[in-house]
Amino acid sequence: MPPVIDKDRCTHCGLCVDMCSEDVFYGSEKKRVPVVSYPKECWHCNACVNVCPVQGAISLRIPLPMLVCYK
Repeated sequence: MPPVIDKDRCTHCGLCVDMCSEDVFYGSEKKRVPVVSYPKECWHCNACVNVCPVQGAISLRIPLPMLVCYK
């Protein structure tokens, strides 16, 4: 599941847009709520969630296959 931005909590700082190495938020305008333009490109690295200054403004659910440990 790609990142989900809570529009009420987002402060429009743009840190998530700058942090995303895969450019998932491509085309997002400064001082606006980021737009998830390429959801399938998300690697679920959690960088956008970690850099966000407002806890809960971005949520990211990691797909089950990525959570399974193989031995």
